[in-house]
Amino acid sequence: MHPRVSEVTERVRERSKGSRQAYLQQMNEAGDRPRGRRGLSCGNVAHAMAACPAGDKDRLRMMDEVNLGIVTAYNDMLSAHQPYERFPSLIRDALRAFGATGQVAGGVPAMCDGVTQGEPGMELSLHSRDVIAMATAVALSHNMFDAALCLGVCDKIVPGLLMGALRFGHLPVVFVPAGPMPSGLPNSEKAAVRQRFAEGKATREELLDAESLSYHAPGTCTFYGTANTNQMLLEAMGLQLPGSSFVNPDTTMRDALTVHAAEQGARLARSGTGRLASIVDERAIVNALVTLLATGGSTNLTLHLVAIAQCAGIIIDWDDMARLSEVVPTLAHIYPNGKADINQFQAAGGTAWLFRHLLDAQLLHADVDTILGPGLEQYTREPHLQDGRLAWREGPAASLDASILRAPAEPFSADGGLRLVQGPLGRGVIKTSAVAAEHWLVEAPCRVFEDQDEFVVAFKAGELEQDVIAVLRFQGPAANGMPELHKLTPYLGVLQDRGFRVALVTDGRMSGASGKVPAVIHLYPEAARGGALAYLQDGDRLRLDAAEGTLTLVNPHVLDGRVPVVAREPVKRGMGRELFGFMRQSLSVAEQGASSFTSSLAEEDNVRSDY
Repeated sequence: MHPRVSEVTERVRERSKGSRQAYLQQMNEAGDRPRGRRGLSCGNVAHAMAACPAGDKDRLRMMDEVNLGIVTAYNDMLSAHQPYERFPSLIRDALRAFGATGQVAGGVPAMCDGVTQGEPGMELSLHSRDVIAMATAVALSHNMFDAALCLGVCDKIVPGLLMGALRFGHLPVVFVPAGPMPSGLPNSEKAAVRQRFAEGKATREELLDAESLSYHAPGTCTFYGTANTNQMLLEAMGLQLPGSSFVNPDTTMRDALTVHAAEQGARLARSGTGRLASIVDERAIVNALVTLLATGGSTNLTLHLVAIAQCAGIIIDWDDMARLSEVVPTLAHIYPNGKADINQFQAAGGTAWLFRHLLDAQLLHADVDTILGPGLEQYTREPHLQDGRLAWREGPAASLDASILRAPAEPFSADGGLRLVQGPLGRGVIKTSAVAAEHWLVEAPCRVFEDQDEFVVAFKAGELEQDVIAVLRFQGPAANGMPELHKLTPYLGVLQDRGFRVALVTDGRMSGASGKVPAVIHLYPEAARGGALAYLQDGDRLRLDAAEGTLTLVNPHVLDGRVPVVAREPVKRGMGRELFGFMRQSLSVAEQGASSFTSSLAEEDNVRSDY
């Protein structure tokens, strides 16, 4: 192993010793109970199978047969999740042919950040992750199941499903992807139209046409945002079938992979192997971090991986990510880090190529457990159809497009493009992999905003035609649920293209589509909790040095004697936001995953379980 990867893994293992041991004890106690329906009363079982077909009832009466619970995030408004409509029938039929049964255990909510960008509903987005985790727990709480299949793709859905499933880590759990939509209008062309619209040079009809040509079919959006980063990391953790993430929906190959995933879940249940708690250990979490960095993945995962790890009794932080980023080279260029989309990444070599080269560079732990058994080297293979049947073969050894994938000996960048930023304003992160090096250093007066629309108004009034660091505060977890601020991207891009030195500083999020403008995000302590952002005023001069990872005040005493500003709208009402007030109060800071569960997990996982 690369010494830095070994060092970080050992740091995580030592830091997590108590909580991980308590978690594993809880999972072992759960595993010692009668498996699935075998411990239920006759009345319990009768309720659970009352609506099943006669053949399924016969199998469910046979306690040696396995029953899989399906947790689905289907809805037909999300393009990425619409294909899941037909998955339960496909899975049930596959399991029946395999001599097993499957039931939809429950559905979880799945909202689309692309629909709610800049809208009040976006303030529910991060909360939805924890709601999904709880809904997953409710679905699996019936204790009818020998294994679980999780159907989810997008932003908060996969982290939420995994967080909930990890509390049932005594079971095998297989994630079943749906795949990306076919390529449409190139992402760079779509972004150009957005910028022209922001400048008033494109009509709304032209913008809608461009957006509709980009987002045009069932499947995941094709840029490398949070949804596709989720899929990449599920493979890196051994929780999805090799090469299954980026196969388009509604194809013969996709159906074959779905059937095989269901069969593999049944195999694991029958053999009593592949427990989720055993697969998701410190090495798997580090493998996910390395893959995130090597591909320039979504900054949202700097929150989600922390929260996921906590649910497995593992404690990671941004220092771990920054230390790994120093030695993990950037091997993939996928939009917004490059011009290619995820389909082009797949065609250039995909995950099989990526994992082969990361393993050869000793940047990934090979000696991990996966849903296919021991060894991550199985993920250097790719699926194909041989005489109509699913088979795996070794993936390409050489990149098929050097503009998309490059070997560690000649990377796009020597580091992973993710930096920890520290200074008198707090701690945050910056993604530099999509930002040209000449924009890494910005010193300018700040303009302070408390709402995205305020920024847009100032832009349209010509007030930002200068070097400027835009500060958007009261966007953190406690203030309003930490919405994504992607609405700002085209306007900031226009200012940068006009030759101004610009940057964004916020206690909010920028999304998996963080692009070419330097943005210090997830900054904490957040303004709503008295952080230094609450003391800033227009004109205060800031200096961002992304290379050094510093964000400083040019005059270090400028805040002396000031009192903090209080958010104008301390209570968020309307569009359901008032229902989530209790969650805003309990969310941990960004570096702890902005999670509702941090405190309760810390308490529960360090005492003996009463499962």
